[in-house]
Amino acid sequence: MIDFLQFLVPMLESTVRVATPLILAALAGLFAERSGVVDIGLEGKMLGAAFAAAAVAAISGSAWIGLSAGIATAVALALLHGFACITHRGNQIVSGVAINTLVMGLAPTLGIAWFARGGQTPTLSGDARFQSIDLPFAGALAEVPVVGAVYSQLISGHNILVYLAFLAVPGCAWVLYRSRFGLRLRAVGENPAAVDTAGIGVAAMRYKAMLITGVLTGIAGSYLSVAQNASFVRDMTAGQGFLALAALIFAKWRPVPVLFTCLLFGFLGALEARLQGVPIPGVGEVPVQFIQALPYILTVVLLAGFIGKAVPPRAIGEPYVKER
Repeated sequence: MIDFLQFLVPMLESTVRVATPLILAALAGLFAERSGVVDIGLEGKMLGAAFAAAAVAAISGSAWIGLSAGIATAVALALLHGFACITHRGNQIVSGVAINTLVMGLAPTLGIAWFARGGQTPTLSGDARFQSIDLPFAGALAEVPVVGAVYSQLISGHNILVYLAFLAVPGCAWVLYRSRFGLRLRAVGENPAAVDTAGIGVAAMRYKAMLITGVLTGIAGSYLSVAQNASFVRDMTAGQGFLALAALIFAKWRPVPVLFTCLLFGFLGALEARLQGVPIPGVGEVPVQFIQALPYILTVVLLAGFIGKAVPPRAIGEPYVKER
């Protein structure tokens, strides 16, 4: 039992850390797509926020100022996406791809120009990074069997952005299903003409959704460079924005299933790190490339039909043209 806990608790602790940016990014996509705007630019917004947060944190020496810069960058990119898709009714897929391409090229270029470290930012330390937080009585309970290990290692000891991500799930669920804003947002994604007839601005609602998307992706990207890691490196998001979109579809655009889907992807990511170079009884050592591909293989399998019919918001991807 103790040996099993010694394996399980670190695995779950790694799962939480890996799943955190996925949860934030998937919730960000939830608001965008519930309003009727497809946002495959989550990857680019996360990457831009990661670079801005690490660069500003390195210069200012403050993780909070870095986080503010990361959020501001992601919000600017989200509004750019909104300007192209909402105001000018452009193709939402093309706009998202353009944002991803722009940031993937621009971030390392600025990194080379400003820091001359091959596109990386300086290593962060001290107040420039978000530090882990020990919850009350974590040390005192550490020696208690089972409960102590779960509380002191799994629940305690994460940085503030991890706790924020998990609190964001019930918060987003309340906003979407219990508030007037959430009701209008979902209505815009389903039937914008009816919302417009009721005197509610469709464009304004979609811009508000893009603002929330920018804030959440900004936190997700900043987490990667100033909390989980200690600097920005080229392509550090590694497709997590696309995985978040897959999680969103798998969860059928609902906040709580989004949480469990991201935890599943996070568990596979943690498993990938644990299994590299470790022989499995009866199987032997599994190739690293196969283990690294596990989350993406699972994504393809799930999206191929094992999740049942996923019905998106009816007006998703359709620019709204006001009737005169």
